[in-house]
Amino acid sequence: MIQVLGSSWALLLGMFMLMVGNGIQGTLLGVRGDIEGFSTFEMSLVMSAYFVGFLGGSWFTPQMIRNVGHVRVFAALASLISAVMILYPALTYWPLWVLGRVIIGFCFSGVYVTAESWLNNAADNSNRGKALSVYMIVQMAGVVLAQYLFFGFDASGYALFILASVLVSVSFAPILLSISPTPAFGTAKRMSLTELIGVSPLGCMGMFLLGGVFAAQFGMAAVFGTTAGLTVAQISFFVSAFYIGALVAQWPIGWLSDRIDRRKLILGMASAGGAAALLGAVFWQSYPVLVIAALVVGGASNPLYALLIAYTNDFLEHENMAAASGGLVFINGVGAIAGPLLIGWLMAQTGPAGFFAFLTVLLVFLSAYAGWRMLRRPAGTPVEDTTPYAPVLATATPVAVEVAQEVYIEAELAEEAGQNDAATAAT
Repeated sequence: MIQVLGSSWALLLGMFMLMVGNGIQGTLLGVRGDIEGFSTFEMSLVMSAYFVGFLGGSWFTPQMIRNVGHVRVFAALASLISAVMILYPALTYWPLWVLGRVIIGFCFSGVYVTAESWLNNAADNSNRGKALSVYMIVQMAGVVLAQYLFFGFDASGYALFILASVLVSVSFAPILLSISPTPAFGTAKRMSLTELIGVSPLGCMGMFLLGGVFAAQFGMAAVFGTTAGLTVAQISFFVSAFYIGALVAQWPIGWLSDRIDRRKLILGMASAGGAAALLGAVFWQSYPVLVIAALVVGGASNPLYALLIAYTNDFLEHENMAAASGGLVFINGVGAIAGPLLIGWLMAQTGPAGFFAFLTVLLVFLSAYAGWRMLRRPAGTPVEDTTPYAPVLATATPVAVEVAQEVYIEAELAEEAGQNDAATAAT
């Protein structure tokens, strides 16, 4: 851990500030949209637009990096983020916010791709897993801290927009002044979606459904809060509860995933998240229930992302794991784009309860589908033969997922080497 911090502290510090800025704008737009009189459906379009841009950035940034290099791509995209953030309060027309969110989603995705490739280059086989874990903690901590900055500012003014813009601008400094460009950028050859779905129907379906679940947490939680009549402070704590639950649950779930049938764990986690979401849908007028529901839903759904990647890897050869990462991220991104739109429509029909009702449907369906797949493929991969679990966030780009795949492969190869050495010694 100390080695990771020593070699990558500037990158991690810059990413922390970026995530604080992103966490502020995600929640702030949900609150400010209500102040500006935007409807729930209009806000769902605004929130969905981020994921449209994010998915596009994941696919186009690698070519941009090959053309002009990491430093120029990072600086250009981060500058655009800063500019758009400060323009939001001056352009209070929802179609312009939609355009701004597409741009910001594209740019944040590109910044993540650049930073994650730097991180992977700074790590080696001995600490790549730890580097990925520290990176995940930094991202989560930035989003959580962002929610508590609302306590000292008025959401109807300009200060929070300025703060988010400044944080993003300042984040360039430690990264660009201390990190050299990485070697030539490359990504793995993609596996077709047809092949990927054939290898792991549960993995693909789960990633699609989790895209909607995550988009609800990141994009529509603040919109739900304003619709439900929560104060800004209550909304901040409510949104942070999703991420606190996710951070706390990652390692226990990772430990369990390497010791029990992963399909049972997927079924159990999705069921727990669905039950908590149902509780939130029924008792949405009780703030303590909302916070508890958010903690459990966040703790159940976010680790499922990494678990589904690990489960899919159980059916892949080493050389195909990295190739599968792009397809998994794409499937998740499509679900994330659809999520806010469906929630916006549902909340317009049913009121605030529609937010948690949507989460309930997705998580219960995932649980039911996992149970059905257990009947269709009775013989699961033996626990001793499963690939290791590595924490990955639902905000991950294909680069971060490829880094996680490298962790899986390295751990498997090390385990196989140990078994071979033991067999040789026995003979």
